[in-house]
Amino acid sequence: MPRPAPTPARARRVRGRAGRGIRWYFTNLMGDSAYATYVAHLRRTHPDQEPLTERQFWRQKMDDQDRNPGARCC
Repeated sequence: MPRPAPTPARARRVRGRAGRGIRWYFTNLMGDSAYATYVAHLRRTHPDQEPLTERQFWRQKMDDQDRNPGARCC
């Protein structure tokens, strides 16, 4: 039995879901959501601690990467 043709509304939902998935992948791949993830983790596990500012967070992250380059090429 053949499947019915997708409706325009269903096609929009699928494209929207795919677009959100792609956006999520690239923002996580590039680290754009690192600060938000840090704040959510800190609030969940250490609610009594004040989170670093975003500027402090990125400075500390870059300093840590410089001290421990790991798998970086340079």
